[in-house]
Amino acid sequence: MMLQQEQEQEQEQQEQRLEDEVDVLFFEIGDRLYGTDASQVLRIERALPEDLSVPSLGELRRGRRALVFSTSQGEAHLKVDVVHAVRPILIANLRQLPPAVNAAPFTIGACLDQTRLVLLIDLVETARTQGRH
Repeated sequence: MMLQQEQEQEQEQQEQRLEDEVDVLFFEIGDRLYGTDASQVLRIERALPEDLSVPSLGELRRGRRALVFSTSQGEAHLKVDVVHAVRPILIANLRQLPPAVNAAPFTIGACLDQTRLVLLIDLVETARTQGRH
């Protein structure tokens, strides 16, 4: 009976930890590293010439990949140079940008990835600010 209670408690703790995390997809545009909520990304495809590129995120080196995400107008594609990985990040390690920071409206916060500060962006808002929603 004690063993079963301990197992149930351990399972509850694991579920709580999962609720305290968000999966972040890390990617690069030019020499800049970004992250986005992985749940926004439907899939990763080869980029097409008409896919969205956002100069304020950085100059693309090649832009051969695209993050595909859903908007109210259908699917949108953001060109990126490199897709790294999806990693769980503790919500406690995510930071909102202070209002004094003059960031683009699609920049929703930041997190520390090893030793680099990573800006977190909202893909839907990125498309909206470019007139593609």
